[in-house]
Amino acid sequence: MGTLHVIATPIGNLDDITLRALAELRATEVLYAEDTRRTRILLDRHGIPVRARSLHAHNEAERCAEALAALAEGRRVALVSDAGTPTVSDPGARLAAEAIAAGHTVVALPGASAVLTALVVSGLPATPFTFVGFLPRRGRERSELIDSLRSRPETLVFFESPQRIADTLGELADALGDRRGCVARELTKLHEEAARGTLRELAARFAEGARGEITLVVEGARAEDAPAPSAEALRRRVAELLASGLSPRDVADALRGETRLPRRELYALALTLRAERAAESEAE
Repeated sequence: MGTLHVIATPIGNLDDITLRALAELRATEVLYAEDTRRTRILLDRHGIPVRARSLHAHNEAERCAEALAALAEGRRVALVSDAGTPTVSDPGARLAAEAIAAGHTVVALPGASAVLTALVVSGLPATPFTFVGFLPRRGRERSELIDSLRSRPETLVFFESPQRIADTLGELADALGDRRGCVARELTKLHEEAARGTLRELAARFAEGARGEITLVVEGARAEDAPAPSAEALRRRVAELLASGLSPRDVADALRGETRLPRRELYALALTLRAERAAESEAE
């Protein structure tokens, strides 16, 4: 059995790479990269002669088969993306999953992270946070996902394109309220910027678009701002959590952050619904 090394690479500054990552890149026999041209710049910067092979959304099935064959032969195989960690809004998840299923070892070599860097410079609470990644571009899937975030109390982190950032900021302000946010742009690069303000202020600031790669950080819902759920919606949510295996006590704890209701009321509802579900099961 072989070992697949999943290596984090710099998100901008080419010096933001670990000694361990450099050592593994020098030792690897088969290297897969999202974009071989961008990876070549990194490799040349650090004097690493290994030749990278492409692995992206359009050839992932073929490359996975190649990589698994190399792992079966006991060769050193590594995977990098354009920037940051493979599989995180980047290719690689399929290869990692198939390698694990085939009995190979998968080792992650951590490094620079746009998500964590943006959280640090945003000035918003870094714990807890939810990484959303790229929103769907349009349609019902996009609106439903944004709606699902309305009552989430944790800080939200998105990736967004410079062309769509103003529209996304306006849409989030409409759906979530005019919360605080931070547009973290070109992180670790020469023209790095952390623009802070309300979502509408930021939408106006970037109305003409922006340049570079963007990570957007948005304030979570405050308890006093969260809309109280309807009785029907609350029953559905409690039933979902019970069905997932949570106890009534855990359900009450989980929902305190999503609603403005007292814990004792949530606990009582969870007990009632659990009893109803048990009675229905016995009747069947």
